[in-house]
Amino acid sequence: MKTTPINFEMVQRHIRESRIANIGKASIREIKRLINGIETETGEKFVRMEMGVPGLPATEIGVLAEIEALKSGVASIYPDIEGTPVLKKEAARFVKLFLDIDVDAANCIPTVGSMQGGFAAFLTFSKINHTKDTTLFIDPGFPVHHQQHRVLGQKFESFDVYDFRGDKLRDKLESYFAKGNIHSVLYSNPNNPSWICFTDKELRIIGELATKYDVIIIEDLAYFAMDFRKDYSKPGQPPFQPTVAKYTDNYVMLISSSKAFSYAGQRIGLMIVSNHLFNMRSADLLQYYTTDFVGRALIYGTVYALSAGTSHSTQYALAAMLKAVNDGTFDFVEVVKEYGAKAKIMKKMFTDNGFIIVYDKDEDEPIADGFYFTFAYPGFSGEALLEELIYYGISAIALSITGSQRLEGIRACVSLVKREQFPTLEARLRKFRENH
Repeated sequence: MKTTPINFEMVQRHIRESRIANIGKASIREIKRLINGIETETGEKFVRMEMGVPGLPATEIGVLAEIEALKSGVASIYPDIEGTPVLKKEAARFVKLFLDIDVDAANCIPTVGSMQGGFAAFLTFSKINHTKDTTLFIDPGFPVHHQQHRVLGQKFESFDVYDFRGDKLRDKLESYFAKGNIHSVLYSNPNNPSWICFTDKELRIIGELATKYDVIIIEDLAYFAMDFRKDYSKPGQPPFQPTVAKYTDNYVMLISSSKAFSYAGQRIGLMIVSNHLFNMRSADLLQYYTTDFVGRALIYGTVYALSAGTSHSTQYALAAMLKAVNDGTFDFVEVVKEYGAKAKIMKKMFTDNGFIIVYDKDEDEPIADGFYFTFAYPGFSGEALLEELIYYGISAIALSITGSQRLEGIRACVSLVKREQFPTLEARLRKFRENH
C-alpha cells in the first residue's frame, strides 16, 4: 500500500461512515462535513478548496454602517419589501458607474443573497408566458441553481459551453430558443466553477438572440469585476464590467456582496431588473398574482412570499459600501486581487506536478487567474480524483455536479487556502505524483 499524507484507514472509515454513496457526486456541504470530521480526528489540516466562500475580512465600511444602523433601532422595524431608498439609489449609481447601464432605482431590489434573487426570478419568469416553461443553463454553473429547479418542480435544460465558444455559441443557443419553450437563460460571468469569462462577442450573441426570441437573460455577477486581466475598478471610466445589458433589454443582473465585499455572512445581494422588463405586462401573470406588471409581481408577489424583506441593517451596510466605491473612496477590486495572485501560484503547483487545467481559454486568450480554477489528472475521472485527493489532504468538488461535461475535472476554490499552506500543498501534490 502506498503511503499517503493522511492516514489511509482513517480516511476510508470516515468515507464509509459518511454514507455518501459516491464521494464524487457529493454536494459541497457534504464534502465540507466529511473533511471537517477527518480534520477533527487526525489533527491534520486539509488544503480546503471545496467551499466558494470569502477568504478575506468583511469590508469594514459595511460593518461600521451596519452597527450604526442597528444602534439607530432598525432591528425592530420591517424593511420595505422593495428596499431602503438609500440602497436603491446607490445600487442604480453603481450600475451606471461600473457597467455603464442606466436603470431606475425602483428596479434595484435587495435580496437575501443572489441565491434568493435567482430563486425569485425562476419562480416569476416561468409564469410570464404559459407556452414557455423551461430555463436554460449555460453550464458549468453553481449546482444549487439546478437544485432550486428540482425543488420547485420546474423544467430546465443545460449545455456545457466548453465546445461552443465564440461564433459557435450562436447556433447552439438558437437550437434551444427556436423550440419556443425557453423563458430564461442563466449564466455566471466570471463563471463559477470554470472561471471562463464571456467575451464581448459572446455577450452580443446572447443579447441579440434574447431579443429575437423574447428570452430573459439572468446574468449572475457574483464575482463582479474579478476578471483581473482588465481594470474595472474606476467608477465612471472604461473599461466597464462586461454585461449582456449592452445588447438586450431582456435582462436581470444578480449582484452579490459576498465575494466583492466579503460580506457573505450577512446574506444580501441585489436583483437589477431592466426598465423594459420591470414595466412589461403579461396577462398570464394574473393566474398567480394580483398584477400583470412583471416588476410588481416580482417584488410584491414572489420576493414578498419568500421573505418579509431583506435584513434591514445589512441594507445600510451594502448602501455604505456601494457609496464608497461610487464616490471613488474605496477600491474594492484592489482588495480582492489577492485571489488572482494566489490562483496563479497554485495553478503552477498543479501543472508542475502533472495536472492539467481543464477550462483553460476564453476563445483564444488564456483564462484569467481568479477565485476558481479547474484541473484534472491523466487516467482519473473527476469523481475518482476527488476521492483520491482526500487521502492527500486536499479537498475540492467534482465538475460533474456543476453541469460540466468535462467529467475528468475538479473545481478548486483558492479563497480559503492561506499562503503559509503553499509548501504543504506543493509537498502533497508532489507525493500524489510519486504515487501515480
